[in-house]
Amino acid sequence: MSYTLTANLNQPIDDAIETLKSTLMTHKLGIVSEVNVQATIKNKLNEDIAPYRILGACNPGMAKKIIEATPEAGALLPCTIVAREEDGKTIFHFMAPEPVLGLENNVVVQEVAKLATTHINAAIDDLNKL
Repeated sequence: MSYTLTANLNQPIDDAIETLKSTLMTHKLGIVSEVNVQATIKNKLNEDIAPYRILGACNPGMAKKIIEATPEAGALLPCTIVAREEDGKTIFHFMAPEPVLGLENNVVVQEVAKLATTHINAAIDDLNKL
């Protein structure tokens, strides 16, 4: 099983991230963190790379269930999404919840991973239709 799920948008990265945010909201997920890797590399190494962001997606209810079931499993949260731009198009790589949360052998965590996968796959389907 792959550790990522992928969606492609025919939009530059800033527009695509806004589209992603609104799409995720319709599937009970939200962006809780964002790291601009391109800017960090420019600032720290004075080197240029293509637009690249790391986003943290979360559903607070799902996160709460995981943390209550196994507090250390919070280290596996939130679901990470990489956004990278190539030729004016944006590719999203979503962390696949089941293989990653499968590191924790807990029934509640596994149930939440399946639910999160369902929400992410629905969002990816919507994104890929745009």
